[in-house]
Amino acid sequence: QLQLVESGGGLVQPGGSLRLSCAASRLRLDYYTIAWFRQAPGKEREGVSCVSRTGGRTTYAASVKGRFTISRDNAENTVYLQMNSLKPEDTAVYYCAADPGELCRWTISDYAYWGQGTQVTVSS
Repeated sequence: QLQLVESGGGLVQPGGSLRLSCAASRLRLDYYTIAWFRQAPGKEREGVSCVSRTGGRTTYAASVKGRFTISRDNAENTVYLQMNSLKPEDTAVYYCAADPGELCRWTISDYAYWGQGTQVTVSS
């Protein structure tokens, strides 16, 4: 079974940057479409960014486009989310998720595997 582990969260001031990592054991991440979701207190989980299994196409939520970048490092079997120009509204628990399907989708139930999440707090 695929196991995902997120890391890289923390406390950062507005305008700062963080890089989240999603690492996997037992299976290769390049066999999956990988997405980052986030969930803020009292809010529903929402899709943030995704990289497809086929073609490496990337997708971003409108709220993060131009600030966040998703990338794969197949040698490290890791997917990264580089987050720049962070805002207080980016504060949430961030999860990576894996889908054996070929294309990016925002439907949570499509993702069979999830990490435990990493907290990102943007505050002065």
